[in-house]
Amino acid sequence: MIRHQPQGRGHGYLPSLDQRVPVLPTPDDRVVLGALASLDIAGLAVDVEIDGRVSRLPLQRRVQHVNAGAGGAEGHLTAAAEAGEDVGDLAAWQVTLDPFAASASVRYRFRSGDDREATGWFDLPIANWGASGGVLRVQEDPHQRDAGRLDASSVRWLVARGEPVRVRFALRLEPGEHVVGLGERFHAVDQRGWAIDATVFEQYCDQGVRTYLPVPFAHVVGGSGWGFQVRTTRRVWFDIGCTDPDLLWIEALVDPQAPELVVQLWHGDPAEVLAGFFDVVGRPASLPEWALRPWISSNEWNTQARVEAEVDRSLAEGIAVGAVVIEAWSDEGTIYLWRDAQYEPRLDGSPFQLSDFTFPPDGAWPDPVGMVRRLHERGVRVILWQIPLVPDHDLDLEQLWADRAALIDRGFAVREEDGRPYRNRGWWFPRALLPDFTSAEVRRWWTDKRRYLVQEMGVDGFKTDGGEHAWGDELRYADGTRGAESNNRFPNLYAQAFHDLLADSGTAGVTFSRAGHAGAGSFPAHWAGDERSTWQAFRASVTAGITAGASGIFFWSWDHGGFSGPLPSAELYLRTAAMACLSPIMQYHAEFNAHRLPSRDRTPWNVAEQAGDASVLTVYRRFTDLRERLVPYLAAQAEESIRRTTPLLRCLMFDWPRDERIWDHPLQYLLGDDLLVAPVTEEGVAEWEVYLPAGDWVDVWTGTPQSGGRTVRRDVPIDIIPVYCRASAWPGLAGVFASGA
Repeated sequence: MIRHQPQGRGHGYLPSLDQRVPVLPTPDDRVVLGALASLDIAGLAVDVEIDGRVSRLPLQRRVQHVNAGAGGAEGHLTAAAEAGEDVGDLAAWQVTLDPFAASASVRYRFRSGDDREATGWFDLPIANWGASGGVLRVQEDPHQRDAGRLDASSVRWLVARGEPVRVRFALRLEPGEHVVGLGERFHAVDQRGWAIDATVFEQYCDQGVRTYLPVPFAHVVGGSGWGFQVRTTRRVWFDIGCTDPDLLWIEALVDPQAPELVVQLWHGDPAEVLAGFFDVVGRPASLPEWALRPWISSNEWNTQARVEAEVDRSLAEGIAVGAVVIEAWSDEGTIYLWRDAQYEPRLDGSPFQLSDFTFPPDGAWPDPVGMVRRLHERGVRVILWQIPLVPDHDLDLEQLWADRAALIDRGFAVREEDGRPYRNRGWWFPRALLPDFTSAEVRRWWTDKRRYLVQEMGVDGFKTDGGEHAWGDELRYADGTRGAESNNRFPNLYAQAFHDLLADSGTAGVTFSRAGHAGAGSFPAHWAGDERSTWQAFRASVTAGITAGASGIFFWSWDHGGFSGPLPSAELYLRTAAMACLSPIMQYHAEFNAHRLPSRDRTPWNVAEQAGDASVLTVYRRFTDLRERLVPYLAAQAEESIRRTTPLLRCLMFDWPRDERIWDHPLQYLLGDDLLVAPVTEEGVAEWEVYLPAGDWVDVWTGTPQSGGRTVRRDVPIDIIPVYCRASAWPGLAGVFASGA
């Protein structure tokens, strides 16, 4: 058997072993052809036909390295992420071809060395960049036109087989301008000098320039003030003054059948630019006030007894809990039935009602209804984990098999190009089926299965994890679109489905998503995904929160103290808790660790016990007490942020767009209108430099007035995060901070 897939498996960044690279070469490109073959094939060759003349070239067998770290990895997700491409019992082969002429007609096929096996012929179109091919529309407010932003001479179209497939063009950047946004970004607040792209991708920890939540929209500040959106859900690449310091190069996929791209420009301050963007994609939705209280979670809390014990412990320690996220609650197959629940399977895939279940006293969840009720009585809301997949797990679970059959038989799955159901190609939940959320019928079918959880059990929301599982431009969706257009749409449609469920049920609830695209803020909330417990990850997460806000994600969070691997130090844990306390949503979480000891739960008592530092509990309690007192301010500011299109966690450029000194302190931010926050993001420091922009400020911990337009240095013992309040708002906020002074 010989296998070759010209487009590969659709990984956003790593070519597949059986892929052609590049898929559409230009005359300047050497071409790498990869193939996989069964182990009984001793040699492999490729026949290359160029303008009717055939030559044969041998392939070299590639050495496939098994990742030795995967077996002893820190957790189950780490192991899966490190495992690499699974090719089974196949060997990888490769050959590199020299560039072809622009007008060459090329095709190729693979043959075994003994000529007993061969593939069919594959066309290799040679793509060419030219000045014509499609339509690029730059739209601006005619009353605020700033002519000349587009470099008209830069526009080029990549044409293959006579059809445009990409467009490339440049926008001019002025000296001193800064570019902020382009989604949730972990590597930098100011994107100038970077080359990045916009595609939804699951990067487990260490995200770098990759992101779960790209948005092809950005602010340009420091000059006259403007912003732009590339109005597409297809993949977009940005070179922001990296190759050419004064140009912002943009390259985007286009629909070959309708090759048009719209770029929207707005002029004004960041709030005006963001308002224009929301007019296109929709305004952020608000959160219920309870969601602003502290959240707690761990993947190890997989029984009713454990969940209630953790809440009991937290409240007994005087540490407030507003919500508990229960991840390991389901049967791990259907993801909507409680583990150990007894019921008669619905072989037609129809939804259940609560009366269909019996919960055995010796099961993991003997009384989930009572658990939810008791938690509500204590002021704790309940959020259940979800994943938008029907797993391929080999479980003896009849309902899972019935759901798989229903998804396939009713045509409810995302499909391959040939019409077969798509199977997840990624490392997490491999080969799982993906529901096609472009169909309103499928969204309803999916959420009806979970309706009893909300309407009969009182669940308050869902952690809508995942959403990055659609790989491949060729995938087919129910609304007639292909993967190139709708893979990036998928996470928003997924979150929307659950928001519709909550709204239909009359529940003031939330979703908690990590993936999204332009307009994701209409389906709050979001968190920054999987991250390690390191100082570098802390800084990256603060960066992610600032850039997400600038991109329209107003209700953002992260796993403070980290999620993966060993526990953070007491110092790192408390510095991150301080920042989380002064962010839109404060929550901790921890990866599953097979219940090994010592525990890796990020609870403050566990960190205190393992660090041998009882003060961790005292300091953490101080921060959650402060958080509780901040809720009225946060609730009021949340509504104000939506009204005025200014993020709740706000980059300083929104208020001081022409102050060059703010860029020397990129991790400072405003929380609402009145609180300037400067997280301590370095280890072992005793004092911290803070830049106070223009205005009059008050140190919230001492009540000391401070004048703006300068830097100050402040002592930062472990229970202090530098926070300064606008002097005009201090009379109303002094009491919030007085108890923590």
